[in-house]
Amino acid sequence: MESQSEAEFAAFYAAHFPSLCKQLYAYVGDRGAAQDLVQEAFARGWARWSTIHAYDEPAAWVRTVALRLAVSRWRRARRSLAFVAGQRDQPVVPPPDPTHVALVAALALLPAKQRKAIVLHYLADVPIAEIAAGERVAEGTVKSWLHRGRTALASELGEPTVEGRMR
Repeated sequence: MESQSEAEFAAFYAAHFPSLCKQLYAYVGDRGAAQDLVQEAFARGWARWSTIHAYDEPAAWVRTVALRLAVSRWRRARRSLAFVAGQRDQPVVPPPDPTHVALVAALALLPAKQRKAIVLHYLADVPIAEIAAGERVAEGTVKSWLHRGRTALASELGEPTVEGRMR
């Protein structure tokens, strides 16, 4: 069952929504945005209906709120555009080095243990003993992974191995 207050607001809404939408449409130039703004203003008006219904022109209050919402929306849009424009001045990140891309692709072909050992030891400078402790294997096992990984990488990248250079 609808209360007296709800019925009054429903009648107020029905009487003023179309004209306020036309006014806001003329102001913002976008029918959908105008409807959204007026709808939001009415929602805020409903929350304060006990006070607003006593005003001489409650529709003027809703219109003012809708216009302020439009201005706020423009300010947010302007700040966003300024931010985006400022981002364009940032230097463009150069493309990855082809050597790096080839190394990453070759690393992806290695077994997981060899890849992890190579990355940790050569790229993160983790000592062999620490890798062994982390993997719960002997240091000799890590050395074996490193040797096999280097050999596979050299083969994949077309680099001569240390053994190949000595021959």
